[in-house]
Amino acid sequence: MNAPTLPAVPAVPATRTTTATAPARDLPTQPRPDTTVGAPAPRRRALRAHLGTLAGTAVLAVLLWRLGTGALLDGLRRIDGPTVLAALGIGLVTTVFSAWRWALVARGLHIRLPLATAVADYYRALFLNAALPGGVLGDVHRAVRHGRSAGDLGRGVRAVVLERAAGQLALTGVGVAVLLTMPSPVLAEARRIAPPAALALLGALAVTLALRMNRAPVRRARALRAALGEARAGLLSRRNLPGVALSSVVVLAGHLTMFVLAARVAGSAASVAALIPLAVLALLAMGLPLNVGGWGPREGVTAWAFGAAGLGAGTGLGVAVVYGVLSLVASLPGAVVLVARRHAVRYAGASSDTAAVPAASSAKQSAKESARPASSSFPFSADPSEGRPMTPEAV
Repeated sequence: MNAPTLPAVPAVPATRTTTATAPARDLPTQPRPDTTVGAPAPRRRALRAHLGTLAGTAVLAVLLWRLGTGALLDGLRRIDGPTVLAALGIGLVTTVFSAWRWALVARGLHIRLPLATAVADYYRALFLNAALPGGVLGDVHRAVRHGRSAGDLGRGVRAVVLERAAGQLALTGVGVAVLLTMPSPVLAEARRIAPPAALALLGALAVTLALRMNRAPVRRARALRAALGEARAGLLSRRNLPGVALSSVVVLAGHLTMFVLAARVAGSAASVAALIPLAVLALLAMGLPLNVGGWGPREGVTAWAFGAAGLGAGTGLGVAVVYGVLSLVASLPGAVVLVARRHAVRYAGASSDTAAVPAASSAKQSAKESARPASSSFPFSADPSEGRPMTPEAV
């Protein structure tokens, strides 16, 4: 008897299991930065950052090579306790009035800045300017810190820029008036070059007006109008202008007094009237970015000015060095502010860490208590780890 035959099952064609891939979407891709074009930019910025340090160091090296160190060391040996106290007193006056000017400008830009905070930040900025190369890193730190604390970094930076610009404008205006009216090494030279300088200035103004006739881009024009509006509000408003002008004059008078004190300490017997134009030249040279913490151009210009005035280039170098040392002494309270704030930040961090440990332990304990049965006050609802009987259902 033959076995029954089963119907043939149709063969299923073998298919290869492949993983379906979704079609690639055309995602918008951002253009990759051109590293070949922008690569030298950091190098150029680093070169510019170190150029001032190298230039200031070169100026000091040339001065010491040509003039020696005799007058310099003699002036440094003359610095005594009363001189240090006088420098600290002058620095206190100039710093308080500079901080007041900064607070006025910040108020004009609608940024709150208490005077006590401004004084502390200004002292720290002066110390960093004197201790670090470039002479402006303290102001940069001051601007960024105030902008972040105020919640508007841009306005904070512009407030510092306008405050420094007010000081430079006061120095330039008073300096030009002093150099053109009082006997100074540049008076005769200024009279000789005044006509061509005036013609060059008129030509530059004409070129500027011609370029301004072409319409600038809208964004640039808006930015310019905004900057001019902030300058008017921060410096030239009726509420701020008297205070900004008064503080700038007091600060400039303090710097001139410090220079006269340095000249006396360095052994110069020149009159105050003869020293004021030389001090103005030194202060103008300090505004150049080619320096090492303020050192370099100031010493070179002061040595040249003293030599041209018949007072001796070596004496001028000694006066400039003593002035730099006294300025550093006047900024030493900024080091105290810097150290105190670092300790305050560390103490605040340690306190927050200490407070976080009990909070975490209490939260863990609360979690354990909530995981237990409703109440352990009754014997038949206790946890076995407590050594009391459980309910029969639990057993």
